Amino acid sequence: MSVSVINPLSVRCRIRHLVSASLLLGLSGCGLFGHEKAPPVPKLASAETLYNNGIDALRTRRYTLAAAEFEVLQQNYPYSGYVANAQLMEGYSYYLKGKYPEAVQQLNRFIGLHPTSADAAYAYYLRALCFYEQIADVQRDQQGTVESMDALEEVITRFPQSKYARDAQLKIDLCRDHLAGKEMLVGRYYQQERNYEAAINRYQRVVEDFQTTNHVPEALERMVEVYLDLGLTDQARKSGIVLGYNYPGSKWYRFAYSNLKRYKLLSDNFPVPGKLITAPKAPAATTTPPTAAGAAPAPSALGQQPGAAQPMDIQKAPVAPVKAEPAPPDQARVL
Repeated sequence: MSVSVINPLSVRCRIRHLVSASLLLGLSGCGLFGHEKAPPVPKLASAETLYNNGIDALRTRRYTLAAAEFEVLQQNYPYSGYVANAQLMEGYSYYLKGKYPEAVQQLNRFIGLHPTSADAAYAYYLRALCFYEQIADVQRDQQGTVESMDALEEVITRFPQSKYARDAQLKIDLCRDHLAGKEMLVGRYYQQERNYEAAINRYQRVVEDFQTTNHVPEALERMVEVYLDLGLTDQARKSGIVLGYNYPGSKWYRFAYSNLKRYKLLSDNFPVPGKLITAPKAPAATTTPPTAAGAAPAPSALGQQPGAAQPMDIQKAPVAPVKAEPAPPDQARVL
């Protein structure tokens, strides 16, 4: 009976061939079934064609292609009258795609090169929206909220009469409410951990720095709770009185009123919960207040007259300005 001897060298060679074939099949599978698509590469054409192609891509929601079209235009036609518009529209494309850092970078580029452009107000506003869209929930760090407020305030400071100023103010109010919510979250944590001094500091900051937010009534009520736990009855009564006179119908005043009543700290100074406090009427003026000679009446906030159009939806970005004609020659600069 003959016994065949297996050559170890031939076995190793076969294993190597099998491994190589598997790797090749895997690589080909990545190319055939992979989910990552190569970014679109626009064909080189005239500046006008590239710009119109970018606008068409925007309208059909192909934002990556739109940004690429505008970028190719800027690289190949730096002296074209379409360059300024292409820079702005590329930033808008990145914004719609959700690539906010890229959008901010492109908008900063536009603002630096065209600070006096008719579209500068929109560029500042769109840049602020990029920060605004990245605001994290109150459980996380709020540095993005601060950056958003700074960018929105710059819109109001630079362009107080623009159509973006009022919406910027609305978003600033929402940012302030967000920051106040963060302070309340931290304050409640400190209160639960019986770190009363730290809790009071957080609640006082809400009352002093975020007076127009919806968190002030709760902050005052929490201060009543903490002061009662510390045995500081005078401070508890003062916080309760402030809460009652400013928010008599709030549920937080009902809670504070009940706690103070349990400690027998109520007095005639405390309004009844739910009862509105009305200030005495001032005597009617018989004459018009004097004004400076030749001075025009003071405009209302942000230059809007009573009964003017309602502010835009705070969740919806306005449509970017799209011009059919190229930008003026003085706006076409070398990149």
